[in-house]
Amino acid sequence: MCPRLLLLLALCGAGPTAAARSVSLRGVWRIRSGNGSLELPGEVPGCVHMALFQRNLIQDPYYRFNDLNYRWISLDNWTYSKEFKVPFDVSKWQKVNLIFEGVDTVTEVLLNNVSIGNTNNMFKRYSFDITSVVQAVNVIELHFQSPVLYAAQQSRAHSSYPVPPDCPPSVQKGECHVNFIRKEQSSFSWDWGPSFPTQGIWKDVRLEAYNICHLNDFTFSPIYDNHAQEWNLEIESFFDVVSSKPVSGQVIVEIPKLQTQQTYSIELQPGERIVELFVKINKNITVETWWPHGHGSQIGYNMTIHFNLDKGLKLKKSAKVYFRTVELIEEPIQGSPGLSFYFKINGFPIFLKGSNWIPVDSFQDRVTSDVLWLLLQSVVDANMNTLRVWGGGIYEQDEFYELCDELGIMVWQDFMFACALYPTDESFMDSVSAEVAYQVRRLKSHPSIITWSGNNENEAALMMNWYNIDVSHLDIYIKDYVRLYVENIRKIVLAVDKTRPFITSSPTNGLKSIREGWLSPNPYDTNFGDVHFYDYVSDCWDWKTFPKARFISEYGYQSWPSFSTLEKVSTEEDWSYKSRFSLHRQHHENGNNEMLLQAELHFKLPQSTDPLRAFKDTIYLTQVMQAQCVKTETEFYRRSRSEIVNRQGHTMGALYWQLNDIWQAPSWASLEYGGKWKMLHYFARHFFAPLLPVGFENQGVFFVYGVSDFHLDCTVILTVRVHSWSSLKPLCSHVTKHFVIKAGEAVRLYQEPVSQLLRCGNCTRQSCVVSFYLSTDSKLLSSTNYHFLSSLKEAVGLHKARITAIISQQEDAFVFDLETSAVAPFVWLDVGSIPGRFSDNGFLMTEKKRTILFYPWKLTSKSELEQSLHVTSLTDIY
Repeated sequence: MCPRLLLLLALCGAGPTAAARSVSLRGVWRIRSGNGSLELPGEVPGCVHMALFQRNLIQDPYYRFNDLNYRWISLDNWTYSKEFKVPFDVSKWQKVNLIFEGVDTVTEVLLNNVSIGNTNNMFKRYSFDITSVVQAVNVIELHFQSPVLYAAQQSRAHSSYPVPPDCPPSVQKGECHVNFIRKEQSSFSWDWGPSFPTQGIWKDVRLEAYNICHLNDFTFSPIYDNHAQEWNLEIESFFDVVSSKPVSGQVIVEIPKLQTQQTYSIELQPGERIVELFVKINKNITVETWWPHGHGSQIGYNMTIHFNLDKGLKLKKSAKVYFRTVELIEEPIQGSPGLSFYFKINGFPIFLKGSNWIPVDSFQDRVTSDVLWLLLQSVVDANMNTLRVWGGGIYEQDEFYELCDELGIMVWQDFMFACALYPTDESFMDSVSAEVAYQVRRLKSHPSIITWSGNNENEAALMMNWYNIDVSHLDIYIKDYVRLYVENIRKIVLAVDKTRPFITSSPTNGLKSIREGWLSPNPYDTNFGDVHFYDYVSDCWDWKTFPKARFISEYGYQSWPSFSTLEKVSTEEDWSYKSRFSLHRQHHENGNNEMLLQAELHFKLPQSTDPLRAFKDTIYLTQVMQAQCVKTETEFYRRSRSEIVNRQGHTMGALYWQLNDIWQAPSWASLEYGGKWKMLHYFARHFFAPLLPVGFENQGVFFVYGVSDFHLDCTVILTVRVHSWSSLKPLCSHVTKHFVIKAGEAVRLYQEPVSQLLRCGNCTRQSCVVSFYLSTDSKLLSSTNYHFLSSLKEAVGLHKARITAIISQQEDAFVFDLETSAVAPFVWLDVGSIPGRFSDNGFLMTEKKRTILFYPWKLTSKSELEQSLHVTSLTDIY
């Protein structure tokens, strides 16, 4: 965050007399409870919970049952205060503003005992004119109102009709009426997270003093002119002119690597003004476009803008500009009803592979640059190209989007409305309008953001009648929905950003929803738009369970995080699957049982009589189940990209729920709290690979498809092997002829009746397993995939595998040379709390030896890894 502040200070310097002065109010403030019984120092940016924790006045809020024990914190009304000196003579400045980049959430702001304004929206910047109030020495106070009590009060005040839901399900142990406060919706609890409704100044706060005029904001949009076949740049600069006379001058825009320099004359009238510049990029220079990860490079160009204004006023702004186009294609498909739903980047159709992003922590001041980098690097390391920033969390910090730009991660950006209906009274709508305008202006220059989406699941909530609304009253809520998302949010977005599509909801039927008055009777129609799909009861190994939809933006299964992650927030009495802690941590109704029921379809449940061993084994098995379920489902979606079967198909996106965890608990995540990879994340690295062989059965026939994300055709050979569970040597190997997999397509490479496969070595379904991979004559092109011919609880010939590991260091990584005595499914290498990831994990070991690398995230040693290593395979839990 610091470089941004320095940039702002540099921007303000000018000529013989400074154009502006900026004073940061970050640092230590005083925090006081409602009745004054508790007073303590606290950091800004920050929140009350973390201030209390850092002063050892409370335990780690995530420890055991502290989400319940510390409810009192969010029910109190806290005050933040600070005394500060202004290091310049305030009387010499025409205007002084107090700027909050983010306040969480409901406050009255006082400066020197004078009320200067209120805040009630976590998602917008607040600027207060304090010119007539500020002194050389000042006292600032923010009187916070409990977000829980405020939300309840707002709900009571909305007496004309209810706005459901009132409260979350009791299993979530949350607070009520979160839809009445413009605050992180999941902070009142969710089915994967705790209730910690925070209070605090969660972003930067500063004073800005200036004369003549001030550049308040700056944004830009690269636009491609199809007709002229050239790039242009639209730049908007937002000024506050405090001079009583117009301010004139020149603006020079420079992009050196594109040999582009243009000069403009401007005249700014007094008041708040917007300067719009249209820059033509030099046609004689080739513009390198920004591509998603796996599709090309992420080239950006440094741009500098100089404002040389009257009275020697000089302002300078620098930014990185990326060039790319995005289109959402909804058009008829031959042989299928409905419309396509896919994205083109720079004119090329891209299959969106990835996951859904939730808030990284209940306490945003713990989300450091290192934490963000680790999570986002894990995204691209798993061959993902997309994250959906889910609508019940927050609009992420600037650094998140900057990293996505640099790493080539496309962002589907929800607006922050989720799983609820919302009020549409004037004050609420005005607040939302300001929020949306601010966020779009802040974010629209990022090439990573490829679409805006109005909300999460609210079209579905209304039209599938989740809240049992009387049919005679439905029209009220339909009008409110259109008023909020279409007439307000959509209108603002389209007015200020013409470079990317806007989707009203997720899931939605896209153009069909629009034609039906913005709300479709069935928003889950697989022939239109995107769908969310969850089914915990049906057999997840049966691909026919899953919808052959155009785009699946949510799907998934739960698992438990590793014992080393849980151990940090629990005690010995908690370490069993049916403990009070295990039930408390599960926020999805019947979730713990659902995991075991799904696992039991194909695996024997752990049988150890040692309670701790049984708990660890059950954790392992839930991760095996989750990984295998999401693998089967994702592979089905990827192989469906090029075909229409029974009038359905052309799937062009798979974003599983969810990427990350907000705390240490069972959830749908593939990354645990702290960033440790679950087995699912290792599997994602394979099932999202750019070139992938997918195996499946249909009516007794075994098929292999080749799936390619490449931009060029690819010539491959497929090798199919049959292995016996009882032998480390393959029984048979079949090598196909050369096939061409066309660019961006999925094609059938192989089919064989299972009965024919079983003739190899007198196999039965229970005694053998199939593996397969893609190669050229001399080079491996894909990792080895596999197909189980029966449930593993019915496997015949599986022996307990003794797996040894010899560890050695190789530059910054560590080499694990593994050796097994028997075929071993789901081999899991765990080094406890040592931060890092393996090159592969959870794998099927069909050969005697295998080498795996470990990439540490912090300094470690060979001896530390040897002491921490624990190897588990499936037969170890029986």
